[in-house]
Amino acid sequence: MKLIILDRDGTINEDRDDYVKSPDEWVPIPGALEAIARLNQAGWHTVVATNQSGLGRGTFDMATLNAMHVKMNQLLAAQGGRIDAVFFCPHAPDENCLCRKPLPGLIEQIGERFGVDLSEVPVVGDTLRDLQAGAAVGCPAHLVRTGKAAHLNPSQIAELCARVPGTQVHADLTAFAEHLIRAERKARGESGESDSGYGRLD
Repeated sequence: MKLIILDRDGTINEDRDDYVKSPDEWVPIPGALEAIARLNQAGWHTVVATNQSGLGRGTFDMATLNAMHVKMNQLLAAQGGRIDAVFFCPHAPDENCLCRKPLPGLIEQIGERFGVDLSEVPVVGDTLRDLQAGAAVGCPAHLVRTGKAAHLNPSQIAELCARVPGTQVHADLTAFAEHLIRAERKARGESGESDSGYGRLD
């Protein structure tokens, strides 16, 4: 199984300083859903690992979180894409759980659920804690310059990457998808578009 672990807020959808609290506030980043669909069509399964401390803080309830993800999946389906599963930490920061990123609990749960070698599973996010959670269990780290990372200058990006050696930086999820598809084609000695038309980059 080819698997990718994606952060949610700031990676797939627009982030908010006051948290995304409702389906109406869940707004996809331009091109992100199309990028996920492209990855799916090229053979990758995608799962989400997200901190949702709004649950622990009482900002929104489980029904509201489910409604956000229904919206996400409906919009993705319209693009021919899907998220296989959403793993989330519901705890507030002071609850000392093991699943709140940058701790690797969510990533470990994903590895157990899907039975994959995490050293071959890219983790994609817009913050240091996303990358640290993945790197702690050997996942290749990919930073997208959307969400919180959109506000970082080049020296801040370099400092962040230095804290998670090997991090690759992409403009957004679209650029990450193109990078991954091209890298796989190169590894297979392929070029251009597959016979099925899946994974095309133009």
